[in-house]
Amino acid sequence: MKIRKNDYQDILEYLIRKREAGEEFVAFPNELCPINKEELFTFSTQYEVQEFCYEMSTDVDSYDYLAIRSAYRAMTQATRNNELMLEKEGVVDVSLMVSMYYLQLETAQLNKNQKTNVMNQKNFEYLRDQVKYTGFGEGLENDLKQKMEDGKPEIKLQHQTQYGNDSVTATLNFSQSKQSDMYFFNSYQVSLQKENSPETMTQTFYINKAGNITLKEAFNLMEGRSVNKDLTNKEGQVYNAWIQMDFKQSDNNGNFKLKHYHQNYGYDLEAVLSKHPIKELGNDDFKASLMDSLKKGNLQSATFQTNGTEQKQYIEANPQFKTINIYDGSMQRVDNRQSKKERQSEVENQSVKQDNKKEKQTPAEDDGPEIPKASKKRKKRQSIS
Repeated sequence: MKIRKNDYQDILEYLIRKREAGEEFVAFPNELCPINKEELFTFSTQYEVQEFCYEMSTDVDSYDYLAIRSAYRAMTQATRNNELMLEKEGVVDVSLMVSMYYLQLETAQLNKNQKTNVMNQKNFEYLRDQVKYTGFGEGLENDLKQKMEDGKPEIKLQHQTQYGNDSVTATLNFSQSKQSDMYFFNSYQVSLQKENSPETMTQTFYINKAGNITLKEAFNLMEGRSVNKDLTNKEGQVYNAWIQMDFKQSDNNGNFKLKHYHQNYGYDLEAVLSKHPIKELGNDDFKASLMDSLKKGNLQSATFQTNGTEQKQYIEANPQFKTINIYDGSMQRVDNRQSKKERQSEVENQSVKQDNKKEKQTPAEDDGPEIPKASKKRKKRQSIS
């Protein structure tokens, strides 16, 4: 459909009025020379316009048609974008403009789809690595990708593992952004089933921008040990602290609270270890590995050298009393010549226990983490900030 540039605005307004009146298609003589408004014929159905074009076409003359909506949209867009205004010597080819308009839309949609696919792939790769380095390995990769492709607003993944004779089941929680297709790894809930215990203990750990607690660290915390982490406060500042579960306090969601021992608390793990005849401390690499393991909350084996003999024992960090706990091969606590400050604290705790016993109250905590009894099954959540 070729029209004169001078008739452009008049024909555009005419098509808009016809579309508002319920007409859907416009037929026109398919000629090399431009046509005027009087040579346009509008119809409400595609069947009608096709029949008209067929009846009006001869060996000499032919008729074609366009969707009115497509025509006036392309013409309107061309008034804003000169690249779509296909004009030559004062004649505008509207049919070609419509084709160019939809080709542009198609290209834009393809680019958008490609961009979305790239973003979704990057989102998946980020979550895959986040899951892996939070201690869940690579076994959840395919399940995560499939559920992301399903597009549901929430995703849950299940993971099971064993630490010694204790069973751990974790549920990983993801949610989709309300503003985009992106997913976020929000939290994971750990259920700990201890050997010979009919009940489970559960705790929720939240994912932060820095200082995520790994699955093994979560297990160690639920076992009562302490973990050293770089954490982020509400202002986004990173700080270092030892954390330990407080099994005597829980939040409104039933999640055990965490006790924090910050740097200014004064617990120096390296200095504490140097007070003990541990063989591994004589080798810088072994020493670094030992300290890293203790900071993750592990119960770590160490070789004690006493009177020319070597004995394997197990140690764990105890930031609360600025010492380490030592266990023999049977996992019985060993008296490790506790410091005066620790002994004084124990005496004070014992005095509190005795006073509380007289008043029929719950005993105060001793120098070791209290593990909750298995019979107290509760759901718990906790945030780390």
